[in-house]
Amino acid sequence: MNQTGSRPDIPDLRGAPAPACVVAVPVRNEVDRIGACLRALAGQEAIGARGLGIVLFLNNCTDGTAEAVAALAPSLGLPLRVVEREFSGAHAGWARREAMEAAAAWLDEAAPDGVILTTDADSRVPPDWVARNLAALARGADAIAGTIALDAAEAARLPEALHARGRLEGAYEALLVALEALIDPVAHDPWPRHATRSGATLAVRLPVYRAAGGMPALPVGEDRAFVAALLRADARVRHAPDIVVVTSGRLDGRAPGGAADTMRRRCEAPESPCDPRLEPLSRALFRYAWGRRLRRLHAAGCLGRTRLWAPWLRIGREEARRIAALPTFGACLAAVAEASPLLVHRPLSPGALPGHIRRARALLAGLRRGAAGIRALRALGPGRSRPALGRASERAGNA
Repeated sequence: MNQTGSRPDIPDLRGAPAPACVVAVPVRNEVDRIGACLRALAGQEAIGARGLGIVLFLNNCTDGTAEAVAALAPSLGLPLRVVEREFSGAHAGWARREAMEAAAAWLDEAAPDGVILTTDADSRVPPDWVARNLAALARGADAIAGTIALDAAEAARLPEALHARGRLEGAYEALLVALEALIDPVAHDPWPRHATRSGATLAVRLPVYRAAGGMPALPVGEDRAFVAALLRADARVRHAPDIVVVTSGRLDGRAPGGAADTMRRRCEAPESPCDPRLEPLSRALFRYAWGRRLRRLHAAGCLGRTRLWAPWLRIGREEARRIAALPTFGACLAAVAEASPLLVHRPLSPGALPGHIRRARALLAGLRRGAAGIRALRALGPGRSRPALGRASERAGNA
């Protein structure tokens, strides 16, 4: 492993004061894109030159990426640490974890309460990316998930059918997020918010990163798994809609199972299932209503009264007691979702999206109007009477 200073063509900044926040970037064969990524990071506004550092984790690079970084490094004007590694078992989650662990170690030197941010080597952050993340953290969040937009030039080369499906999925996801925010509101993550959890734009306080166990080294979906771990630890995660990062729209990605593979698979199989979060409306409403119910029981110290919730979710007595004894509400909620057969995600097919979008729009309008929408909601979620709960469970189980 080579670090900054081991290469004579990269300035040795290890003796410089540790910055208050560090951006971790995993890199593999990005010679054509790493320059735009680094220039965007170097152009951050409203943060001092020594307030921000960058860790580049170059793994198995064979295309001249390291040389491109070395040529650009002197002009960046901010601390840069480069780690190079060759490893036959490398994958995206391992590389991001290694990058973030290197960032955490840097912060440990002088800023143990600092912030780790991460983005991708094929992404370009806006000039206020760091400032917006820090502002959101200052408002009380522990971690920030931004959202992404495809590079316009690359997106223009993608098939129109892929864009059409993306528009439908985006519309339905936005409706589900809005419904969840109304049904089961969370104070630290209010509407408007989104549901994106991408390694292209994440920020987390270092102590919270440690408490959640760090970035999981998973071959696929490490970013989503990390946010899930944060939520299980009751970290206050904000899904900030005003933080938008431009990322690649290519179909020849560097990470197997990543966004490029997903887009390519959808080009090859247009009717492949949607993301698991995009489930039938009745099941989503059932999930949100039970989330609200469980949240209230936990806040009142009543989750241990398992007869109030476990039978209706078809969870056995012993498993319910184990869940109720978990140390955080987030851990309880995740365990309930895993244990209940009524909360298994059943993603939609693309052809079903238009109908569910129409119904979700109508319900959201009703909820926002008031009483009529509330009555509709109560018919699909936990209520006061046993028969109402039973009917809702049957509908969710058969959807």
